[in-house]
Amino acid sequence: MVHDQVLSIILVTYNAEEFLQRCLDSIYIQEYPHIEIIVMDGASTDGTVDIIQENSDKLAFWKSEKDNGIYDAMNKALDLARGQWIYFIGADDILTPAFSKFAEELKEPDRIYYGSVLKAGKKYLGQLSPYHQAKTGINHQAIIYPAQVFYCYRYDMKYKISADHVFNMHLNRHEKYHFEFRDFTIAIFNDSGISSLQKDSLFESRKSGLILQHFGLLIYMRFQFKRLKAKWLKS
Repeated sequence: MVHDQVLSIILVTYNAEEFLQRCLDSIYIQEYPHIEIIVMDGASTDGTVDIIQENSDKLAFWKSEKDNGIYDAMNKALDLARGQWIYFIGADDILTPAFSKFAEELKEPDRIYYGSVLKAGKKYLGQLSPYHQAKTGINHQAIIYPAQVFYCYRYDMKYKISADHVFNMHLNRHEKYHFEFRDFTIAIFNDSGISSLQKDSLFESRKSGLILQHFGLLIYMRFQFKRLKAKWLKS
């Protein structure tokens, strides 16, 4: 097994004192030996910064300052990551032991590897067809990216909730990068966060066009048909 590749875990926080230590502890117990942790905090007003300071000796970098949302914080963290691989986790999520087994599978730098997460106690999504990648998107906590993806591309902050979905759409038919599934359940995903409870209105208004652009006419037509059918059944 290759163990000489550093995996950068980026953790974005804001008023996360209730969950943060639990999340950090789930990273500390990983068997994969080459992990660096970067924490970007959005100027929390609770005890989050105190917890970060208490863990500072185990962090590669941390900073607390105002930002323009979660994707702004992620983009800033990417400038500091030294790893060959990048993984994003929310402060209210937890890594499973399978994360380390998944990390052992990271070999090809032109592959975007993804697995599954647990959501509400059940395995969520698994391997997705191109249609479901377009419609639903791969869960962000299920993906490990090669760092070089971010040398040219960053999250588009116009999309406040769905910028990761848009980012993956742009990579769908990329001439270099390809998504590849591995059957590991690598995190417990908290489904009470903003991405689960709210819709990104800009993304929803542009979703059909993005699907046509990045997934082609057949998937676009299938998406439009199912959307119209759902509206008809609802009415």
